[in-house]
Amino acid sequence: MVPHLVTALTGPINELEQRVLDSMPAIERWFRLEWMEHTPPFYSSVDIRNAGFKLAPVDTNLYPNGWNNLTKETLPLAVQAAQAAIEKICPEARNLLVIPENHTANTFYLANVAQLVRIFQMAGLNVRVGSIDPAIKSPKKIELPHGETVCLEPVVRSRRRLGLKNFDPCTILLNNDLSAGTPGILEDLYEQYLLPPLHAGWSVRRKSKHFRSYEDLSKRFGKLLGIDPWLIHPMFSHAEGVNLAEGKGLDELATHCDALLTKIRRKYKEYGINEKPFVIVKPENGTNGVGVVTVRDVKDLQALASKPRGGRGGRDLAPSLVDEVIVQEGVLTRERVHDGVAEPVVYMMDRYVVGGFYRVHAGRDPDESLDTPGASYVPLAFSESVHLPQPGAKPGASAPNRFYMYGVVGRLAMVAAAYELEATDPEAEVYA
Repeated sequence: MVPHLVTALTGPINELEQRVLDSMPAIERWFRLEWMEHTPPFYSSVDIRNAGFKLAPVDTNLYPNGWNNLTKETLPLAVQAAQAAIEKICPEARNLLVIPENHTANTFYLANVAQLVRIFQMAGLNVRVGSIDPAIKSPKKIELPHGETVCLEPVVRSRRRLGLKNFDPCTILLNNDLSAGTPGILEDLYEQYLLPPLHAGWSVRRKSKHFRSYEDLSKRFGKLLGIDPWLIHPMFSHAEGVNLAEGKGLDELATHCDALLTKIRRKYKEYGINEKPFVIVKPENGTNGVGVVTVRDVKDLQALASKPRGGRGGRDLAPSLVDEVIVQEGVLTRERVHDGVAEPVVYMMDRYVVGGFYRVHAGRDPDESLDTPGASYVPLAFSESVHLPQPGAKPGASAPNRFYMYGVVGRLAMVAAAYELEATDPEAEVYA
């Protein structure tokens, strides 16, 4: 069930892993204290890269899809976490309405919706799927490849509530990342719980704000463990007025890339790492790997701008790579599954790790984004690994060590998301 991984795990990550295992009681207490003060996102997924010498999150999604990639063995974990999350928010909850994305023809995405419905039904709720797509004017049943069906029903909006014909939910679960903006039909729902809140969508979120929160946390966490926070944190900077497809803002972007590449070289020299540094340029908002570009040298930028369609590196360019971008330290991946380059993706609900998978891409290099067409997904069971790390085992000797480490980094990114949502909450109380 768990694929054999060929990993190049050199010194520092092994020391880091051992430090994490030895510090497990302190780490779990640290997380408990954080959750006493802060509310975790309702659900989240975190893309992690394991370079062998460092292990860091590179993206955090607050409207995760891909739940269909988790194994059935992890389903009980997700159901328990869903019960805990709903109980905390709305103990009397009976009806749950799931709002999916609007591209209804994508059966792979709809299989993810079907899995979410299953999880919340098993958690004891009546669950229906309501579409905000104007094209859905009557219930539409869609057959999925594995014999499942999803029924999309048109939503009905009253003055203060959202529901379906003859179905009035107290809780609405969004599985739509709002990258196209916030539809008015979802605003001013004062009598229902909307999870996650609208300001968790990409119309409001910025990746640099998330990683600024993560950077602060990694410093505190690093102090707890007595480690350099760089080992778990990707350095980054933020640039505005950039449009690679039109060649705008290239000078400013080149300055940011050059400064970050210099910082990475300095760190590589400090740790004796013999790898070529690179940075990743991607839109500040948005998901699904669109517009992600690997830059190994600032000269690459001019070449990328001159061929925004096709070609190595440039194949990822899209018109969405406009205005605000995050320039992020590139983290190599040394993970391999079936001869393909791989990266773990950790799934969480409330404060709990409930599973994950490896995103695998045979056609990509270790310094490129794997979230592109052609990627495949290998399920990963976290059930033993989250609860039963083996403190006595040598680092790298047993699978649970590695998976506990992924769970720790994933939860750290989740705490950062909690801080980020508090900072961007339009209804937060302001104390003078």
